[in-house]
Amino acid sequence: MIRPRIKICGLTCIEDALAAVEVGADAIGLVFYEPSSRSVSPDEAREMIQALPPFVTTVGLFVNPEATEVEACLNQVPLDLLQFHGNESNSFCEQFQRPWIKAVRMKDDVRLDQLNDLWPGARGFLLDAYRPGVPGGTGDTFDWTRIPHQRDYPLILAGGLTPDNVGAAVSQTNPFAVDVSGGVESSPGRKSTVTMRAFIKAVYKASRCNDWSGYGSDS
Repeated sequence: MIRPRIKICGLTCIEDALAAVEVGADAIGLVFYEPSSRSVSPDEAREMIQALPPFVTTVGLFVNPEATEVEACLNQVPLDLLQFHGNESNSFCEQFQRPWIKAVRMKDDVRLDQLNDLWPGARGFLLDAYRPGVPGGTGDTFDWTRIPHQRDYPLILAGGLTPDNVGAAVSQTNPFAVDVSGGVESSPGRKSTVTMRAFIKAVYKASRCNDWSGYGSDS
């Protein structure tokens, strides 16, 4: 099994962003959705990105934004990838000339075999738990058996992942990547380095990867 890529989402300060990278995160997620407790301004996001070492993917999360909102953010923040977490259409997501992924909340009527037809321009699909009225970050899981073993798109698994369950999630679904936010927090918007490290270690263990060095002590 190839080790899934790991995204730590909802970072709100430079210290946590650097800690996420230090313990082995491949990507960081920055939330541009003001109702979220993890929301950051373009200025805050730019400062975090400027502090990062190279080869870390930076992802901007939007929920049903106006096009002008995304454009204004991109004029200030050097994001590598966009993540759309609302009801955005394929044509809306495509207009920004930036790679993007589409989040899909796993309502009972979601047809995973239709995702590529609905959003053919997406680089991958992030599957998250569904809770009415909440676009994400619920801390809820969903039934992973709904995910087909044979897929024609990169799967990013999200929704209630923690150090305690991510190993089982990886073993069961074999995702391209995993995405975690609340499951590695000490308080809303603040990450725990110890918990992030435990999460990443669990991903490596489930993937039977032997090159995880611990990225520092567990203290």
